[in-house]
Amino acid sequence: MIDIEGLRFRWRGARADCLVIDRLQLAAGRSVFLHGPSGSGKSTLLGLLAGVLLPTQGRVALLGQDWATLSGARRDAFRADHVGYVFQQFNLLPYLSLRDNVLLPCRFSARRRQRAQAAAGSPAAAAEALLAQVGLGAALWARPAAQLSVGQQQRVAAARALIGQPELVIADEPTSALDAALRDSFMALLLQQCRAAGSTLVFVSHDERLAGQFDEQLALAALNRAPHEATA
Repeated sequence: MIDIEGLRFRWRGARADCLVIDRLQLAAGRSVFLHGPSGSGKSTLLGLLAGVLLPTQGRVALLGQDWATLSGARRDAFRADHVGYVFQQFNLLPYLSLRDNVLLPCRFSARRRQRAQAAAGSPAAAAEALLAQVGLGAALWARPAAQLSVGQQQRVAAARALIGQPELVIADEPTSALDAALRDSFMALLLQQCRAAGSTLVFVSHDERLAGQFDEQLALAALNRAPHEATA
C-alpha cells in the first residue's frame, strides 16, 4: 500500500532535513499506530503519505504510484479517489451541513461516490449511516458545521474520511477532543470500518493506551535518521 524509499524532507528555508527515512513499507489492510513526541515530524510524514507534501529527495508511493510523478491536479484527483484524511483541525466547511461535509469526497471522486452507492444505496444514505454510527443523530444532519462542538466536528471529519471506502485512511490525533466513552466508540467504528473495507489505517496519537488495538506500532524516532527534531 505504502512504499517509502530514500526519503529526505526539508522545509523551504531550513538548513537541514527534518525527516530522513531509508525505507518504510506498509501492507494493505493493516492498522498502524504512529507515535512520537510533539515536534517529531508525525504530521509532516502524514502529509507526505497523502501527497500533500512532496519529498526533497526519495520516493513516496501509494498503491505503486509515486506522488512526485503526478502533476498537482492529478495528485488532488488521486488523493480524492484513494485517501481519507482526518485532519487535526478537521477542515470542515463551516457553512455546509453535516451531511454535505461528509459527502464532499463523493463530489470530488466518482470512485468514492460509486462505492458509497454500492454500500448503502446512495451516497446520501452512506453519509447518514456513518453519521449515525459516530453518534450524530438525524436531528443534526442539516445543521451547519459551524454550530457543532469541537467533539462533534471531529466525528464529522471521521465520517467524511471513511465514506466511499478509501484504500488509505490517515487519522491525525482524531480522539483528542473526545471523552472516554466517545473515544472508545469512535475507535471501534474506525477500526471496524477500515477492516471491512480492507483499508490501511495510519493513526497518529499521543494516547499510547490505544496502541494495543492496532496491528503495528511505529515509533517515528526509530525511523527518522534526521539529526535534530522536526518542526511539525
